[in-house]
Amino acid sequence: MTVPRTAGAPTRPPAPPSLRTVVQDPYPLYRTLRAHYPLVYDEPFGAWLLSRYDDVRAALADPRLVAVPGGGLPAAPEAARLVDRALRGPALAALTAAVERGAYVLARRLAARDEADLVAEFCDWLPTATAVAALGLPYEETARVHRWCRTGPGRSRGGRPELGAFLRPLMARRRAHPGGDLLSVLCTARADDGPLPDETVTRLVGTLLGAAGETTARAFASFLANVLDHPRQLDVLRTRPELTAGAWAESLRRDPPLHVVLRRAVEPVGPIPAGATVACLLGAAGRDPERFTDADRYDAFRTAPGPLAHGTGRHTRPDALLARLTAEHGLRALLTALPGLHRAPGARPAPADLVRRSPATLPVRIG
Repeated sequence: MTVPRTAGAPTRPPAPPSLRTVVQDPYPLYRTLRAHYPLVYDEPFGAWLLSRYDDVRAALADPRLVAVPGGGLPAAPEAARLVDRALRGPALAALTAAVERGAYVLARRLAARDEADLVAEFCDWLPTATAVAALGLPYEETARVHRWCRTGPGRSRGGRPELGAFLRPLMARRRAHPGGDLLSVLCTARADDGPLPDETVTRLVGTLLGAAGETTARAFASFLANVLDHPRQLDVLRTRPELTAGAWAESLRRDPPLHVVLRRAVEPVGPIPAGATVACLLGAAGRDPERFTDADRYDAFRTAPGPLAHGTGRHTRPDALLARLTAEHGLRALLTALPGLHRAPGARPAPADLVRRSPATLPVRIG
């Protein structure tokens, strides 16, 4: 990582306000940081701030800057890599089919309505429904699985006892009579010394449920808001669904579900001392005019949007894969089941959280 200079021109404005003081509209602060303070220590926030695209991208890939527990977008742990390896062939096909099936079921439930809130009635539930179907979990346990997706399975020094107790009889049945679901794939997968133990399978399932959690739902809500705000672009996506992946990447660039990702320096990096916290401002980097033309505008067909919302690296993170499948098949299901879908008029409340930003509600008219 090349550390940007902290010194600026004599005309540099006074020190910017702390990130802690900015909630509803952080973009003026982001512009000031990118232009005049590309690397600055924010004492009230307790972190060095990085705001330019190239600097943030480099920091996320720098081995001297490691993930902070609970700091968002951690580097892929071994559990995530194991899930990544498991999501091949039949398992990936099962996951894709589960996303598509769940999306159409949820969308068709709205078809007879005049209006709906897509956040509460579609975005919040589709990742959970996908996880239940892909893993082959009992449908009647969807509400409990949804809670785990949103808050994480119960944890202790022994791992996830509540999730483990729930999965134990299911794993025993899958080991004896495997099927085509993802839980069967995990239960029959083999490591160097034999089948994966129950504790490892439980950890892998927990990783997948985490991928089906709040961040995916919020990113999906922002994506739907962006395409609904641009009806002409939406019409193109309706007739050319193969362009949806690019539209999704553009939404992650412009409106990432996490605006701030924390890293900790394990050794000095330029003026950043060892042990210091570094805040990678994804919300600022994604709108860097030095990297993107007309950076504040949503353009579903932008060339190479280069989103940072799922970090960088050579691994396909489970949450990135699930989020992309959710966006692509979720939008397709809505446009198929609800051909007259459009955003309802009215006020749009500003997000109340800087770190996690997405629409709290997304009222739409069905016809």
